[in-house]
This record gives sequence, structure tokens and C-alpha cells, in this order.
Amino acid sequence: MSYQTVKIVKGSGGWGDGLVLTPTDERHVVLSVTGGGVHPVAAKIAELTGAEAIDGFNTHVPDEEVMAVVINCGGTARIGVYPKKRLPTIDIYPGSPTGPLAQFITPDIFVSDVGIKQISLVDEATAAAAASAAAQTQSKEGGASDQSSTTTATATQERPKTVSQTQAEKGGLMSWVVRFGNFIGYVINTLLSSGRQALQIILQTVLPFMAYVGLLIGIVNYTGISQVLANSVTPLASNPLGLLLLSFIVAIPVLSPILGPGAAIAQVVGVLMGTQIGAGALPVQYALPTLFAIDGQVGCDFIPVGLSLGEAKPETVSVGVSAVLFTRMVTSPIAVAIAYLASFLL
Repeated sequence: MSYQTVKIVKGSGGWGDGLVLTPTDERHVVLSVTGGGVHPVAAKIAELTGAEAIDGFNTHVPDEEVMAVVINCGGTARIGVYPKKRLPTIDIYPGSPTGPLAQFITPDIFVSDVGIKQISLVDEATAAAAASAAAQTQSKEGGASDQSSTTTATATQERPKTVSQTQAEKGGLMSWVVRFGNFIGYVINTLLSSGRQALQIILQTVLPFMAYVGLLIGIVNYTGISQVLANSVTPLASNPLGLLLLSFIVAIPVLSPILGPGAAIAQVVGVLMGTQIGAGALPVQYALPTLFAIDGQVGCDFIPVGLSLGEAKPETVSVGVSAVLFTRMVTSPIAVAIAYLASFLL
């Protein structure tokens, strides 16, 4: 029998490297373990590849015949059971490795947040490469090739339609009940996955960043570095050229990450300039350019964390931090100049 190869990628909220699947006479079943009959994702995979989609809730299929498993698990049992068996697992819900079997969920065997749009046919070259990789993996695992005649005979047998499939085809009240249940399950599991990801980000990124900022603030305040710098550059705030120089100084890549957490320059110069402007010693036009001059370091301590939150690769983080820091040295004086010109319109 002629089979086709499909590529399955993760959705916008998904996880995994994606799967390239090709049925064989031994593995020709797309097992739908979602409830309510065969899920449209499983049906689409079967339609494109020539495989057979089966409702796993009503029909038992040996693991040796399963090409892929489609699930709708929010992160407890099914999400890890099938990856543990090394069966390609496709979760229609967004999610990442979790649960008691999370260690078995690897990006090469699992993909989540999959819909119809994430399934597509692939060209012959990709299919050949995937087949070669699958053959090597199977040879390493010592696949049982002597059972091919038995599984081939099983593949030719037609299985009767399940109760869920028959009910879905008939429609009616039960069909709507099944759809409503799937919708509620999708919403609940999406919220659960979002909460889990938020907690994971807090534990792995936010809390370490807070510890880093706390340590940095403690060092800055204890040593008095930021206070000395603030008192040194305060005289520059009395004229426009001094504000340009001040904006350049606070944006120097060596200083800006240190000045950011303590915000000493912003506090000292901001209070001083505000007091002088309020007393009438300086014109009010100095307020806007001063704001841009003292804020050149804002966020410079957060750049690596922001890149990490954006899931940037380590190489991107190493280059991106330097690029943003040096860019501030150019944009800060320009912002001060623009603000000074715009201040005359106030």
C-alpha cells in the first residue's frame, strides 16, 4: 500500500520540535485518545498519510501497530504514558512536559497545541530522510521484524465503527454534548497550562532575576558607587550640553547595568532638577530633556532577562545584550536633543 508522509508542528502555545510521520504496514494506526470518537486532527493525519484513524477509548490497538497517538491531555497521565512507550504523541492542547512522567516527554517524540493547520504533507526528500532516521532508530532498538506478517494481516482487516464515531456521524443531542465537553476541556486545560507555564517562568526566571537585582542593589548601596556617580554628574544637568553628556555617561555599557537597579542618578538628579525648576532657578523647558537624560540606563539590567523570557538562544542573548547596551549610547543623546527641541512647544 502506498503511504504519504506528513509533518506536524507545534502551535503558537505549543512545545516540541515537530514530528515527521510515515505509516508502514507494521505501524499504520493513528490512535485518537481524546474521547468523543476520532478527533479531526487524527482524521486529518490518517487522510493525508493513508493510515487508519481509530478511537482509542473504544478499541484496543497493540502498540506495535500505532504510528502516532493524538491526545487532549492537560498534563497528568496520557501526556506521559505514550511518550514513555516511545510512541509519537500529538497533544491538541497547549502544554509542555509535566506530570509524573515528564522525564519521558522529549521534543523528538512529543508536540502540543496541534490543530488542522499544523499538519501538512512533505516532499519526497524529507520523507526519505525521515524514513532513514526511523530505520536507524528501529535497528538500534532491535525492532521485531519477524512479526511483520502478522501485523500486515491485521492492517488489512477492517475494524467496525465505534459507538462514538457512529454517534458523531448521526449528530443530534449527544453530538452537541460531546462537542461541548471537548470545548470545556480545552478551555480548562489551556488555563491550567497557562498557570503552569507562568509558575515555571516565575521559578526559573523571575525569582533568580529578583535575587540578582537584590544582590546588585545591595552591592551598589553598600559600596556607595551609584551615590558617588550621581553627585559627580549632577552639575551636568544645569545646561543642555551637560544633559547630552549626562545621557551618554549613564548609557555607557559598563555603567548602565549597575546604575539601573539602584536608580541613584535618576533619583538624585531628578529631585535636584525638580526642586530647581519648581523654585524658578531653571526654566521649565529643562524638565523633558532631563527626564530622557537620566533614564538612559533604565532597563539595561533587565535586557538578558527579557531576551530569556523571549526564549532567545544563548548565542542571541550574548550578542543581543551588547547590541542593546551600545545602542543606548546613541539613542539616549538623540532622545535628549529631540526632547529639548520639543520642550519649547510646551
